[in-house]
Amino acid sequence: MNEAFGKFWVHVKEIVNYQFTLGKTVLTLGSVIELLVLLVLVLVLERFLRRFFKRRVLIHTHLEPDLQFALSRFMGYCFIIVGFFVAFNLASIDLSSLAIIAGGLGVGIGFGLQNVVGNFVSGLVILAERPIAIGHRVEVGGVAGRVTKINMRSTTVVTNDNITIIVPNSDFITTAVTNWSYGDPKVRLRLPVGVAYGSDVEKLRKVLLAVVAEHPAVLKEPGPSVRFLEFGDSSLNFEVAVWTIALAHNPTRFRSDLYFAIEKTLRENQIEIPFPQRDLHIRSGQLSLRGGLA
Repeated sequence: MNEAFGKFWVHVKEIVNYQFTLGKTVLTLGSVIELLVLLVLVLVLERFLRRFFKRRVLIHTHLEPDLQFALSRFMGYCFIIVGFFVAFNLASIDLSSLAIIAGGLGVGIGFGLQNVVGNFVSGLVILAERPIAIGHRVEVGGVAGRVTKINMRSTTVVTNDNITIIVPNSDFITTAVTNWSYGDPKVRLRLPVGVAYGSDVEKLRKVLLAVVAEHPAVLKEPGPSVRFLEFGDSSLNFEVAVWTIALAHNPTRFRSDLYFAIEKTLRENQIEIPFPQRDLHIRSGQLSLRGGLA
């Protein structure tokens, strides 16, 4: 049995020590396996150190949470670059001899992975400039929700329906992005309201101001306002403007709550909300027919 195990071990050593050349570098299968193990170890250590740095070091600083996230990510990327360089050296692989091959592969891979590379660079720009951050409510490309994670290639956005959407980082750099949480979260919401002709507009103004002011999410300063927009085809058109910070959290629910309250108040005060209508006038007269039937 020992003899069989010895022969098996000899074959394993032959396979591990099998040599092949890559550029000017002579590699063995064992060195390649060693390199792969070291690269995996670098990635595992990066994840551990990034979490440790964020939870044990940055948590004691006065930095904002999104800035802490950006710094931990940047530190992780730096660790990966240095770790990969050290791994190649420990595996006795000369990077300079692989430069020509790497350059050739880089051109071919670049065309196939240009979107991935573009998203990675966009991720670095996002972490550096911070146009968006964890917890921000954003709208981009028809997607609206809260940012929960910023990765190297993509950003995770969770909608109010708890649907997770993966958005490429390049979309946040190359397209227009609405960030409801950036800077001052206070924004103004405009609600169009139409009432029937003949309504008491002064009473309407007082009623609208009173009903929106009762909502807890409507700010007292600046206060709400009502504007008379135009004489419409079927209604007198007004606009209710309120200031709030709720649009950064639940914009649809906030708008719906105000419309429910407005409709109830108008009904209680017998102020009619009209629907489009047309008047048809028929004039009597004699219809003359020219020609005849064949």
